[in-house]
Amino acid sequence: METADLLNKYDIPVPRYTSYPTVPFWNSTIDPEQWKYTFRNQFRISNGSNGLSLYIHLPFCESLCTYCGCNKKITTNHHVESEYITAVLKEWDMYRALMEEKPVIREIHLGGGTPTFFSPANLSLLISTILDHSIVHPQASFSLEGHPNNTSREHLETLYGLGFRRISYGVQDNDPLVQKTINRIQPFSNVQQATQMAREIGYQSVNFDLIYGLPHQTLESIRKTVLECIGVRPDRFAFYSYAHVPWTIRGQRLFDEMDLPTASQKMALYKEGKKAFMEEGYRHIGMDHFILPKDELFLALEKGTLHRNFMGYTSQFTDLQLGLGVSAISDSVHAFAQNAKSLHDYYARVNNDELPVEKGYFLNREDEIFRKYIQDISCRGEAHFDVGHLDLLREYSFPELEKLEVDGLLQFDERHILVTEQGRNFIRNICRAFDLHLLRKNQEADHQRYSKAI
Repeated sequence: METADLLNKYDIPVPRYTSYPTVPFWNSTIDPEQWKYTFRNQFRISNGSNGLSLYIHLPFCESLCTYCGCNKKITTNHHVESEYITAVLKEWDMYRALMEEKPVIREIHLGGGTPTFFSPANLSLLISTILDHSIVHPQASFSLEGHPNNTSREHLETLYGLGFRRISYGVQDNDPLVQKTINRIQPFSNVQQATQMAREIGYQSVNFDLIYGLPHQTLESIRKTVLECIGVRPDRFAFYSYAHVPWTIRGQRLFDEMDLPTASQKMALYKEGKKAFMEEGYRHIGMDHFILPKDELFLALEKGTLHRNFMGYTSQFTDLQLGLGVSAISDSVHAFAQNAKSLHDYYARVNNDELPVEKGYFLNREDEIFRKYIQDISCRGEAHFDVGHLDLLREYSFPELEKLEVDGLLQFDERHILVTEQGRNFIRNICRAFDLHLLRKNQEADHQRYSKAI
């Protein structure tokens, strides 16, 4: 089948599979006591092996980027910083009370929102308080997301002194018309300066986030953006597909949909960017990342230890990820828990000495097996099947895989699946073949639930 035909066929609503089961299938409420029990038990196991991964959600932004689907709060009032950090540290104390020993911190990621909205002093207070009564794993990896317009040398030096060695800058696109349309005005000189500062201070890995499929992007403009960014030589690129879901993200309703590329145009944008990355020595890994061969993420791919979680692809694997802050998600292998999504509800629960978990899911054995298939396909492009679940595979997955195999996207038998080079462009569609929750339900609702695959 021709590439254009494949694009039309597989440009359907599909989850991004940062979790399985995906969030829409989680329960709308969660029993905090059951979650505490699960967390405590998993901590006992994890702390003595890989340690704990921490994700801290810092939601504030000074202006609205209209493409953005993150949980954020727009304000220019920086007095909100202290109240929020106090609440996050109180939440941390509640989890510390469930730990029978000092936690071993393997990974910290500051996400948002805009983490560099917060002052260096407040970020220092947040991280140092957590680390004061913790043990830092010898192979720990600390990272943050920064906005090139407001990341200062003081931000970078402060966090470097606390152990941070990786930074990700949200670049998205350099074209003035695209930037104006998405309300992300960001001179490329700011990106260059922010990157240079990080290098001078000693950061070992710099990532740029770019997005394809935005309004007014053209082959010429996307190539210009990619080549300008490659000229700065970041270690990693996350080259994301724009997810147009205006029914859930109100800011996207400001776009004229006539300015968005079609599925075939969007794939052409992706291919143009991918070609430039590959020509300049970057390697393609996973769904949407291009990495220099010296970067630890590529080395993890080579060793077969690449992992994917709510923070994206990572070289660090832990059996326990704790999310702190509004809307943050925790993963204890056997359960997911998500915090309240509104600041009002988050503050109310924390100030009432309650864990702010709002919804979640406790996995059964079937979920865990099929979660591993999706994880392996996302990270390694292959998976080996559990013979104990062949009946389920034959009933649900194999019929889907047969269709994908006919189109040259994969090869499989009853023991193993291998994604082809062509199939790497359709990883989300392939993962869908193992999504039993999705395959078992009426799929009409998907059109108002997920973004399209392309």
